[in-house]
Amino acid sequence: MEHADTPQGPLRRWNRVTFVPPLAAVGAVLVATDARTWWEAAVLALGVTAGLLVVARWSADDTSRVVLPCLIITAAVWPFGVLVADSHTAFYGLTIVGPYLIPRLPRHRGAAALGLVAFVGAVGAARLTQSRDDVPGVLIEYVLIPTAVAVVTIGAQFANHRFYKVMEQTREREAELAVIRERIRFASDLHDIQGHTLHVVKLKITLAEKLLRSDIGRVEEELREVHALVSDTITQTKELAYAQRRLNLSVELENAKNLFEAAGIRVRVNREADVDESVNGLLGQVLRETTTNILRHAQATRVRITLSESGITIVNDGAQEAPLPGLRGLATLKERVGDNGGELTVEQENGRFLTAAAFPRLRPATVPSAAREDSR
Repeated sequence: MEHADTPQGPLRRWNRVTFVPPLAAVGAVLVATDARTWWEAAVLALGVTAGLLVVARWSADDTSRVVLPCLIITAAVWPFGVLVADSHTAFYGLTIVGPYLIPRLPRHRGAAALGLVAFVGAVGAARLTQSRDDVPGVLIEYVLIPTAVAVVTIGAQFANHRFYKVMEQTREREAELAVIRERIRFASDLHDIQGHTLHVVKLKITLAEKLLRSDIGRVEEELREVHALVSDTITQTKELAYAQRRLNLSVELENAKNLFEAAGIRVRVNREADVDESVNGLLGQVLRETTTNILRHAQATRVRITLSESGITIVNDGAQEAPLPGLRGLATLKERVGDNGGELTVEQENGRFLTAAAFPRLRPATVPSAAREDSR
């Protein structure tokens, strides 16, 4: 059965189209040249046909039922050509079938190759029993040329077989890498959901502890929000498990503003244009991860978020003076943004931290004369 979804399928079909007609044409010429009677032509043509059948069935990846019978037929046609038909090209079919089969043997391939070459040479040498007048000519036509052709075709088939093996291994490695990438993506999404939630819960519980003796009503409100947040996280985790989760930038933007407000951070949002729907989810992920990082790693007092059709920029103060920390979530997002034709930039300088995601392939919309601004 041919596997059209693998690289081997199209290549084998191409080989069938490019190799079978020339091989058939050469075989027909050889039969027409060497055969003296119709029955000799029939036997020699049988050897050629057996060789072509193996090539055609190999192109369809289905040789198991034909290769052994074809090998027997071509192996019998060669002695017939040497001893009966006086044909020094009757080895043609054998040097198609034999070299195809040998590289695919599970073991003893070297011995099989030597055996095939020895068989071709020994059968050709048998011609000396009938033509002793021209020994050099017989040795060249019936021994040297056929064995040389056998050696060359065996070598070519070993290289061909190795090529397809490398392609198959490459495809297997690509499949393994795809599985690994999917696992990393799942782990990253799970980190986005639960890591973000845990840090927000920690922030709200800390706030509730501070208000415990001064504002019980606010404490109850914070605890209700924690309960709602945990419930929402459970829902998102289920959606992730069933591949139904898709972030929305507008929801993430409102969530980020609420979180920054709760932490006493002033937020300014500049909307230069409506975000393109094709990158809405990715930009939502960037905003969520950046929000978590600001709450965890910075002592921010101000955050500015700028939205354009093809990107988002988040700038905050209060960044540590230490070297840029290793932010694994943003590192994973950088790969994901890059895979979708975008670029994620992370910079830290003079207490200022910038995170920007841009998709240059999207044509920016015309900036309104008065960009919308939301300050809190």
